[in-house]
This record gives sequence, C-alpha cells and structure tokens, in this order.
Amino acid sequence: MDKNYRFQYDYLNSTSDLIKDYINQADNLKSFVNHFPTIENFGKQINLKSKYKINRNILFNVIKSQNKNLVLSEESNKNINLIKCDNTFTITTGHQLCLCTGPVFFIYKIFSVINLVKKIKVNYPDYNFIPIFWMASEDHDFEEINHFNFFGKKIVWDNGSQSGAVGRMSLYNINNVLEEIKDDLVGNKNGLYIFNLLKKTYQNHQNLADATRYLINELFGKYGLVILDGDDKRLKTCLVNVIKKDIIRQGFYEALKKSSDKISKEYKLQALVKENNFFELTENNRIKINKNSFKKIDSNPEIFSPNVLLRPLYQEMILPNICYVGGPSEVSYWLQLKEMFDQEKVPFPILILRDTVFIAKEKNLKRFKDLGFNIMDIFKHEHLLQKEYVTSKSSLSDLLHTEKEEIRLIYKKILDKNIEKSLTPNINALLKKQLNALENIESKIIRSLKQKNVDAVNFISKIKKDFFPKNTTQERHENFITFYLRYGDGFMNIVEQNIDALDPNFVILKK
Repeated sequence: MDKNYRFQYDYLNSTSDLIKDYINQADNLKSFVNHFPTIENFGKQINLKSKYKINRNILFNVIKSQNKNLVLSEESNKNINLIKCDNTFTITTGHQLCLCTGPVFFIYKIFSVINLVKKIKVNYPDYNFIPIFWMASEDHDFEEINHFNFFGKKIVWDNGSQSGAVGRMSLYNINNVLEEIKDDLVGNKNGLYIFNLLKKTYQNHQNLADATRYLINELFGKYGLVILDGDDKRLKTCLVNVIKKDIIRQGFYEALKKSSDKISKEYKLQALVKENNFFELTENNRIKINKNSFKKIDSNPEIFSPNVLLRPLYQEMILPNICYVGGPSEVSYWLQLKEMFDQEKVPFPILILRDTVFIAKEKNLKRFKDLGFNIMDIFKHEHLLQKEYVTSKSSLSDLLHTEKEEIRLIYKKILDKNIEKSLTPNINALLKKQLNALENIESKIIRSLKQKNVDAVNFISKIKKDFFPKNTTQERHENFITFYLRYGDGFMNIVEQNIDALDPNFVILKK
C-alpha cells in the first residue's frame, strides 16, 4: 500500500475555532489546561497524578466484577491486575452506548487510546499504562444512540418507550434490528461473522450496558482495552462529598461559570453551566434534583448521576488517569472545567483530540487525481469541483471572466466622468444587471459542459458522497460494519496501523 494522506484540520469546515486553536496550542488557551499534549508533558502529568490519592483497591474490585462474565484476553487481564500498582496510569476515552457502536468514529476513538498507550510506554518504560473505555451508561438521550446507518438505510431500535439511563434498558425488540440487517450480512464470510457477533451481543445479555461491554471486548479485548461503567454504587461512594457539595451548596457553579465566561469571550461554549449538576436516577427515568434528594446521598449514592460537566471530575477522582482522548465537542467542554478541577485539587488531565479518519478506495483516489485534482481538493464544494473540471477541458477555461472585467471597467469609466452623483445608484444597478446576465450565460455554459462530461461529473459526485454522506463527515455517518464487510479484519488492521492521536492532522486511509 502506498502512503496515506494527512491534512491539517483547517481543511474541514466543521472544525471550530476553539479546536483549531487547541491543536495549535494557542497561548490564550494555556490557562484552561495543565499541559498541552506533547510527549514531554506526559512526564509532568505523571508526576502530578502520582501525588493524587486514588483508591486502587475499589477500582480493581469494581472492574473485576463488572467484567467477570467476559472472556478477557491475556492483555486485558494483565492490565486489570496492574491497576493495583502505584506506577500504573490510565489513558481514557468514553462514549455513549450506541447501537452496534453507532458512527464509525467510535472505532477510531478507541484505537486512538490503544495506540497512545503504546507510544507513551515507549517513552516512559518505568510506568504501566492502560487503555480505558468509559461507558456512558447513565446517559438518558435514547434517540442519540438507538440507530446506525447501514447500506443507505437508517436502522432504528424501537425499545418500547423505555426511558431513563440507557445502560439499564432491557433489549426488548432488539431482535427486529438483527432481522432487518440479516440478509445484507449473511451472504459473505465477513458479514456472517458480524451477524453472529451481534446475535451473541444482543441475544445473550439482559441490558444495553452488558451487551455493549461484550461487543467492545470482542472487538478490542486483544489490544488490552479495559472497560469501566461508572454506574456503580462502589464507585459512587467515592463521590459522596462531591454530590453533597453540588446539591446542598451549588459548590461548583462559580468555578464552572468563571472558566466558561472566559472561554465565551472568544469562542462558542459547548456546554451550559447550571447551579446543580446531578440528576437522580429512578427505575425508568432520570429526573432533576429536588429538595429532598440530599437525604438519600449517604445511603444511595448510586442514584445520583453527574451531568456532562461533573462526569469528568468523577472520572478523574476514581481513575489514575493522565489523559482523556475525546472528539471535538468533548475537548471543547473539558476546556470549561479547569477552574473546577483546581478548586477540588484534582489534577486536570492532558486532553487529546481523537483521530479523524476517512476511508477511501485507492482506485477512486487515483481516478480523482487523474482528473487533474490534488487529494486536498476533495474538501472543496462538489459544484466547484465539477466546474473546475469541465472548464479545464474546454476552450472556455476562464469562461466569461474577461468579459466581466471589461464591463466593470466600462462602468467605472462612466462613473469617473463625474456624472451627476444622484445617478450613481442607477448606474451600479445597471452594472449588477449586466453581470447577472453574464452569470446566467455562464451557468448555461457550465450545464452544457457537464452534460458533455457526464461520467467525470458523476464520479465527482460519488467520491464527494463517499467522503461526506448526507452533508456530514464519513466517520459521523457510516457504521464500522460497512467497512468490515468490505475489508474484514483488514479494516481494523489498517486503522490500528495509522491512528496517531499525537499527530495534529486528520488522515485519509487508502484501501
């Protein structure tokens, strides 16, 4: 395979100014982090986290019991046992419990952590590093996780109107999902493997958390990934004082507001700051805290669920964590949290943007270049690419550019003759009318040229659709099954080989 392609995030229109500045380690963001993501700074972060007391015994026991029904790899078992060692640290990512893993960036996110662990270990061999996946099982937004896209269809799980923490939901009706995708899977070896895996995932477990844990372990266990669910009473016991501080005294509001106000002066805020940051979990719901909630904190801490701004604090209090790998939205809201972490004297982790990946057929990239484009041109608008191509193949390469400039010059000369100033608006209106007429002629010429180059024009549409289906990035629309069907284990292998979370560029993988 020839080399793949890496590009700066500036080419992606969806990249926010905040994320661009964070990637570039802008000076104005220094106060919102302890350390930017560099190999050297990991040593500083290790020293910082080493001074923070973690209850490793509770963490070890919880992880052992949560994963007791899984067939763990030798690597994962080894990593779980290493948690008890004071020289062991974690690098963490997390995500919602999306149906069949949801968008394919779920896969890239986990490989970002797995590969980062390897790189940090090479540079700091005296320490142990464990890749952790944090299951967002307490999330309540079912509509965000109940579907995935497959062969141009949106596959949706109807769970019978269950509500509350998604991880606790039963797998009612999920067989309908399996039946809907069965015919598209069982026709080849790769598809049959995936179908059998999904059957074991969703037919052999009682709730979505257990099913997702199984699926992630089957896909990533051999890499030593360790899976943790924060919805656990033993872990929540470590959070009792934080819950009280938030519910009784609104003790995090000022710190969160201070950081958020600073960021909002230059960037759009990712998460709104609220006075209370916990919800109460009931059997089938997640409700707002009420005046009697505080009475339950000591006896039932497990019913209290932190929101998006307090969950990171919970995570960093119970894990010997030195780095969190997240998507653009996650990194954005983490940057609102430094003041709160300082207040609680909890070390703020290094933040790393997960890899963004595009998968492309090598023959399609070759044809795209054969049309006269550079690979980076794929990020231009579809109609602009088509226009550039068809005009390059005709004698009208610059279309009516010269004529437009001549008309502008004529009208400028008219205006320069010091004609009555009151006529200026009328003259400018006539100029605009003339230019619009030429634009109309130009559009007709382009339309005619497209018809004469229909194969190339259609190919440009196709490759743009491959990269940006439904006007979003490939990784946010497609599910990993699409690529596994095509490439089998080769898909996982090429992603593993090319993911590098410390490389501040996104990647196009040729396959």
